[in-house]
Amino acid sequence: MLAERAYAKVNLTLDVNFKRPDGYHDIDMVMQTIDLSDLIWLEEISGGGIKIESNVSYLPLDKRNLAYAATEVFRQETGITTGVRIRIDKQIPVAAGLGGGSADAAAVLRGLNKLWKTGLSTDNLAEMGASVGSDVPFLVYEGCGVATGRGEQVRLVRHPTKAWIVLVRPTVFVSTAAIYGACESFQTRLEPSSKAMVEALKQGDLDRTAGLISNDLTPVAERLYPEIAEMRERLEGVTRSTVYMSGSGPTLFCLAPNETVAHRYYNAINGFAKEVYLSRFI
Repeated sequence: MLAERAYAKVNLTLDVNFKRPDGYHDIDMVMQTIDLSDLIWLEEISGGGIKIESNVSYLPLDKRNLAYAATEVFRQETGITTGVRIRIDKQIPVAAGLGGGSADAAAVLRGLNKLWKTGLSTDNLAEMGASVGSDVPFLVYEGCGVATGRGEQVRLVRHPTKAWIVLVRPTVFVSTAAIYGACESFQTRLEPSSKAMVEALKQGDLDRTAGLISNDLTPVAERLYPEIAEMRERLEGVTRSTVYMSGSGPTLFCLAPNETVAHRYYNAINGFAKEVYLSRFI
């Protein structure tokens, strides 16, 4: 049996440029993995089946699960027909804008590569991941990166910036398709938001990094789901810090320069929010 960590991500920038002929939106975004994670266990089993298990009852255990889809793609690409049991110990909230399902799929690709000793490169695994989901290639690599296209084109970014991050998942379920579908106008930019963000990260400037966080989907999500705006305003009132949304939401987050401040935010928020998480950049 083999274990692999699946790390969540937050969006530090997310530019929505235009709608592509394939129906996806062209995006440019900076993503950063954090140490909030699921634990994926993989084990060979007799026969050729794919069995998914989980510690939570609400997770689909069939082809709707991206971990299942990743296993199918991996076996098709390698010609392996061996059966496998996958257990997902879930800690990342689902449908939250944190890439939890994609992170599980990415971890499965890395884990199967080790389990079956196929010797594939990380680039090979990322290419496989692109057919599973747009965020999977980046989450195969982890760390920090600029993702473009529909999110599958990844340029890794190495930087020294360290930050604590407090996340809150409002009790509202959002539709990513509905949020992207409601994007009626697109900003014209001289350069992508990712350029300045990458510069700030490489300089290790946390204050500038926080000031440059942006997400074109935030006003759309807040218009469709007013609960997100209400929670953001409440969080900003308590923390006296700017609060941002990750991906298509609904998870909100703020950065903290050190553990002491992060715990202060966490304790203040934990009194009224049901799902609060304390994490760090990795």
